[in-house]
Amino acid sequence: MIQSQPYEVDTQEVPAKQALVATPYYSGFALAHDTYNAITAASDGKIYYVLCSESHQIGGQMHVYDPLTDQTTFLADLTEICGEKDLKAIPQGKSHVRFYEHNGKLYFGTHVGYYQMIDGMERLPENAPDGYQLYPGGHIVSYDLATGEFDDLALVPEGEGLLTMTLDREREHIYALTWPLGYFLDYNLATGELKNLGLTCGRGEAGEVGEDYRVICRSLFVDPRDGLVYLSTGEGDILSYGPGSPSLEKVPELDLRLDYFGKYDPTRPGSMGYNWRKIFWYAPEQVAYGVHGNSGYLFRFDPRARKIEIVERLASEPSQKSGMFDQFSYGYLGFQPGPDGQTIYYLTGGPIYIDGKRVKGAEEIAKGAAKGLENLHLVTYHIPSGTYQDHGPIFYPDGSRPTYVNSVTVGADGAVYTLARFDHDGKEIQDLVKIPNPFAQP
Repeated sequence: MIQSQPYEVDTQEVPAKQALVATPYYSGFALAHDTYNAITAASDGKIYYVLCSESHQIGGQMHVYDPLTDQTTFLADLTEICGEKDLKAIPQGKSHVRFYEHNGKLYFGTHVGYYQMIDGMERLPENAPDGYQLYPGGHIVSYDLATGEFDDLALVPEGEGLLTMTLDREREHIYALTWPLGYFLDYNLATGELKNLGLTCGRGEAGEVGEDYRVICRSLFVDPRDGLVYLSTGEGDILSYGPGSPSLEKVPELDLRLDYFGKYDPTRPGSMGYNWRKIFWYAPEQVAYGVHGNSGYLFRFDPRARKIEIVERLASEPSQKSGMFDQFSYGYLGFQPGPDGQTIYYLTGGPIYIDGKRVKGAEEIAKGAAKGLENLHLVTYHIPSGTYQDHGPIFYPDGSRPTYVNSVTVGADGAVYTLARFDHDGKEIQDLVKIPNPFAQP
């Protein structure tokens, strides 16, 4: 296993209005590319994360950071975990999901990282590079925290990647959505049975733009009272599924087509449409809290009352004052409750102003990406008291900005961890970033 020290940068003058100084770490993977979701603080106090790869030769890499030693350690190559080291196929380039801990193991999934540009969009390759096979499909895998052993549990059907998942710990079922078509999967941990319940949203992100193209939901949650799992669609419908059900069902008399979220054509790319961006179950109130990505509105979803209520706009203070959406066209996945279970941590955007004028991005974009440069802000929201706090913009010690941030987890000591872009030896990579505890700042 390879260990590394914190990545060192030349210290220059930091912007005067800086609130938080983040520490970037170079984990030793020079190909590290954008990671979505795949970072989690485990019960052993360590931070587990995946660094993704766009290469058709080298897969993504799983690492762990130990706050006690302040070191990162390489754990495994995703392709090797899945038993495909010698397959000569497009590799397991990334993980697109958080790690879910249950009975001493971390459960997660793998995804494709090498794409083919078709009609101006990144698509699942239809033609493999010379000497390689097409992508074999993602895997559901586990990692034993005590032994360090990996288990390959299931292969995602139809050659699809695993885009998002959640775990019902009580009933021991993993639920997932695939990419690019958007199949809904039900995996039984106890029996090893994998069910494919079919497509959930047109032909997903493999569909024809203007017709059956639909952006796929990126976040699922389970109501632990009855085991129902919920997901959204680009049209704003909410679907549910229960263990043993023959199919998904549309939740009646309820949708996400709210004026506050904006107006969208779900048949066209460039936004998440009316989908929620991220959502989680909040046991004290027996409801789910979610965020709509493009608008940044926090909402409360009561499944049994079939009611959605807007809580407030969770966007950064500068974004709220500007009245504009943020620059990342899908919104941000860095939205999770902290160790107290009551405080939401949200890594989101904030506009940059030069000579008093807001820096604008592109008017329209054909995929989920940044329309322009913006600051990264850490926002917290304490649910019981309704306390919102923007802790300000985040910069590296040299004054540069973390970008393409779509993950978050919080350590036991309150430090916030994410995966973000920064410069290493003249090349832009994405790796681990540590943000100091915002509540411990003077």
